[in-house]
Amino acid sequence: MEPKRIFKRKIYDRLLKWKQESNGNSALLIEGARRIGKSTIVKTFARNEYKSFILIDFTTCSQEVKNLFNDVSNLNYIFLRLQLAYDVQLVERKSLIVFDEVQFQPLARQAIKAFVEDHRYDYIETGSLISIRKNTENILIPSEEERVSMYPMDYEEFRWAMGDTATIPLLRSVWKYPQPLKEVHRKLMRDFRLYMLVGGMPQAVDAYLESNNFEVVDRAKRLILDLYDEDFRKIDPSGKAARIFAAIPAQLNSNASRYHISSVIPKARNEDYIELISEMEKSKTVNISHHCDDPNVGLGSTEDLEQYKMFVGDTGLFVTLAFRDKAFTENVIYERLLSDKLATNLGYLYENIVAQMLTASGNKLFYHSWPTESEKHNYEVDFLLSRGTKILPIEVKSSSYKTHVSLDAFCKKFSSRITNERYLIYTKDYAHEESVKYLPAYLAFFL
Repeated sequence: MEPKRIFKRKIYDRLLKWKQESNGNSALLIEGARRIGKSTIVKTFARNEYKSFILIDFTTCSQEVKNLFNDVSNLNYIFLRLQLAYDVQLVERKSLIVFDEVQFQPLARQAIKAFVEDHRYDYIETGSLISIRKNTENILIPSEEERVSMYPMDYEEFRWAMGDTATIPLLRSVWKYPQPLKEVHRKLMRDFRLYMLVGGMPQAVDAYLESNNFEVVDRAKRLILDLYDEDFRKIDPSGKAARIFAAIPAQLNSNASRYHISSVIPKARNEDYIELISEMEKSKTVNISHHCDDPNVGLGSTEDLEQYKMFVGDTGLFVTLAFRDKAFTENVIYERLLSDKLATNLGYLYENIVAQMLTASGNKLFYHSWPTESEKHNYEVDFLLSRGTKILPIEVKSSSYKTHVSLDAFCKKFSSRITNERYLIYTKDYAHEESVKYLPAYLAFFL
């Protein structure tokens, strides 16, 4: 079920840029998890920017339409059949054909090469699980395909949906010229926690705007989680991927320095699950942060594929997943989180939202942990970003505490490799002490 409202999304500008620059010489593939609004934005774009369009939804179209792509030797015949089937007249260089959920007909994706060479129309593909091996085996991936990732609504898009165009420009100026926001901070933090609770899935945002009731929002999110379970069974019919996903809140809550797969699937060994974890990551339903064994500019060169942390792609879904065993995530939990009175053991929500924001900004996620001198505990820096020739370390707190033992130890250990700045993300107002910048969580949007 599509949301009733059409939300403003930043990816629209990316579609416009592709249309102008490509001029029919490439197709655009939009990939992302289900229910993030891919089809809605493409339909809006098609209506606004083309004289006519045909959207072929491979989840619902007839077998007859699907079969058209088994043989693309006669394009005139295919275009004629499509126009008849959809009762749409295509106009040369002024029409768009959309392959929606193209993973359900991989041969249509392969046919993009022939369609683009023909140059009569423009083509956009959308899909989830698009890179999963079984959706690409035995087909030739066209080189004429540009790819773009789509994510849940970011914080700015969420504020737009709330009818607020003032907050983000204000925060942008604070980011540029840092200063404490004093009495405004409390409201900004409450607004941000609302984003954490509702999340960026258009259906959930729509449910919130329609009802102003967290129970209705929670129901919308549960339907999406059910869809994700279905998708995980397509990746892995044994159900292990679904179990790994369901255990994310418990794993983060354990405060361990890695995801312990053996505690979810008895006797499982990390090395046997590298491919499955990679396929879950490709599904865009989760964000994976890999351990970087030797933090340096090329963070990926020493990433440990067997040691990782896993986050839910959308923090609003994370909230519902954490309490999925209850019939409904009680309003009291939402109310407590909104008013910042939730037990500290739910601090991993802040780690999840930072992972989500960093991913949406195009950062690959890495972290680093190592034993303390006594070797009884570990130091851990939550996120490492590569900036020029240096590393930017980030620690996340769910509280107002300014302690940063791990951050200090990391900066001492790798002093020659880090930037002049380091960040501690927490719930209080902006502050700056020596080289540490204390960022309220809403400012992590700009990292």
